[in-house]
Amino acid sequence: MYRLVLAAMECTMALATGKAADSSAEMTNTQQIALEAESFLTRKIWLPRAIYAILPVFYIGSGLIALLATLYVSDWYWVLPHYVLFCAACVHLGVAVYRRRRRTDA
Repeated sequence: MYRLVLAAMECTMALATGKAADSSAEMTNTQQIALEAESFLTRKIWLPRAIYAILPVFYIGSGLIALLATLYVSDWYWVLPHYVLFCAACVHLGVAVYRRRRRTDA
């Protein structure tokens, strides 16, 4: 069973990297765009230290501002769920990033 899974993974990697037996086939435009987008989305981003340090505070602040906006918006009922969802996502992301950075390896 392990060898079958390993062979399937090797085949998948060969296809993904273009090292398959029939590698002479050209990629379509859609495949080329997907490959370029994947490399763009997975590359590392280097931020200045000040921006990196303030990021969790920015996320939590954005979430709290969205929560306050839900309290003051009374005419546009269709916007309220979006504000609440944005609020929950921002606060959750901010707390998660803050806790992960403050975690100690004890």
